[in-house]
Amino acid sequence: MALLAFLLVIGVLVTFHEFGHYVAARYCGVKVLEFSIGFGRPLLTWQRGETSWKIGWIPLGGFVRMLDSREAAVSAADLPRAFNQRPPWQKILISIAGPLANLLLAVLLFFVVMQGEQTRLLPYVGSVGPQSAAAAAGVLPGDHIRAVNDTEIADWHALRGGLSDAIALDGRMVLYIARDGVDMTLAVDLPAFGLQQLNEQSLSRLGLSPLRYHLALGELAPDGAAARAGLRQGDRLLGADGQPLASWPAWVSYVQARPGQAIRLRIQRDGQLREVLLTPDSSEHNGQKVGRIGAGALPDVAWQQKIEQQVTVGAGEALQQALARTASLMASSLRMIGAMFTGTVALEALSGPLTIADYAGKSADLGLVPLLEFMALISVSLGVFNLLPVPVLDGGHLLYHVAEWIRGRPLPDRVYEIGQRLGMAFIMTVMLLALFNDFGRLFAG
Repeated sequence: MALLAFLLVIGVLVTFHEFGHYVAARYCGVKVLEFSIGFGRPLLTWQRGETSWKIGWIPLGGFVRMLDSREAAVSAADLPRAFNQRPPWQKILISIAGPLANLLLAVLLFFVVMQGEQTRLLPYVGSVGPQSAAAAAGVLPGDHIRAVNDTEIADWHALRGGLSDAIALDGRMVLYIARDGVDMTLAVDLPAFGLQQLNEQSLSRLGLSPLRYHLALGELAPDGAAARAGLRQGDRLLGADGQPLASWPAWVSYVQARPGQAIRLRIQRDGQLREVLLTPDSSEHNGQKVGRIGAGALPDVAWQQKIEQQVTVGAGEALQQALARTASLMASSLRMIGAMFTGTVALEALSGPLTIADYAGKSADLGLVPLLEFMALISVSLGVFNLLPVPVLDGGHLLYHVAEWIRGRPLPDRVYEIGQRLGMAFIMTVMLLALFNDFGRLFAG
């Protein structure tokens, strides 16, 4: 599933990107010789008009090859249709058309998924992880988070974005909350919990969750430690090893810290008190052994009904939200890229094709809407990345064409040659680092 989802996502995004270049080139009267999705030996080729259309066997990009008198001899009749003979403004339009197509695709995808009935989670804290940064700051279950730093929060989706930006980009986190009708300000100590840089564990270490659970067992894995110990769905957990249990997160932490160690668990079942000897299985997570019992929590339905908000979104509002969401992701992507260069964000946050394939598969498993949202997210990232002023990227070509417009003539060939080498070195470094991170995540489990 992951491979198929990855091919679908990359195929759609690359096709839109290259088609943007193609349409702009045709609009400007430039002759397009080749349109390829994928690299390497073609799996499929066909001729339509004066353009050769191809699908390559390496699905990691694509290209549009245009007539250019710098690359091959061009007849006098075709010379006006060569890319390098067009005025700078047309070259600029053709260069930015690919990234703009990706951004337009993101708007369209968000527009589709945001229409109709939606369930939003209001930004109330359901549970706080023990020994977490949020717990140390004084956040309590039931708190209503109104803003993070200077960003107002409407729902949990916006809250996650605000928390990520605060960790990775602002270097500080101030929560503006309402508790029992009283407004409060809580400062989260990011350095004390190693949260100055954004990585996969940042939000979990922060310790905030919208969900609230009863201290009781929900669904059990048939072959899990809980089922083997004779525990059942609905069993209420009262204490472990003679100590009372305060919350489900506290119980999870207790279990994770005891892989392979017997726990004397006190429970209540059908009104009767019982004691059960439970030995968590040992599992590897991020290079450490943790305990697992193969049992989930029983959700607090009343709490869930409190924080869920059913809304109907019409076409106009959906378009407005889609534009705002795309703009927000663009800004976050630019800030994230800048933060990587300054070291504020760990380079480990950079993802490559293996991670994208993994998340594409997970999104597809969740359904069509999560897959479309993931596709929109990657489309924004692709569009923004290609606009970076790096030679060999669209943004680098844009820089060349703007310089040509200002100078009144093209830059010297030597400038293009040096830029090409530097740009390729940059792209190769980014790709190798992304693959290194991918394999690191893969082997870390």
